Amino acid sequence: MAKIKKQELDKIIKQQDALARITHKIGSLEYEKFILNSELNKLNDIVSKYKKELEDTYGEVNIDLKDGTYTKIEKEDVKDKED
Repeated sequence: MAKIKKQELDKIIKQQDALARITHKIGSLEYEKFILNSELNKLNDIVSKYKKELEDTYGEVNIDLKDGTYTKIEKEDVKDKED
């Protein structure tokens, strides 16, 4: 039976092992990315709900995150924009 040289076989095995390690690592990173995206989506939902609560209490405002002060957001009349 014909065989390749031991040195050649060792090189192929090392290359295949490296490919398998990298593929596994990519899979792990993709899974971690999925988990982080899920957490981000949950947090965005929580933030949106809280913004709605604050809006119900204070109306539409800009809040200064340094000290909690806020200013009302003034809406321009649609008529003013048309003129």
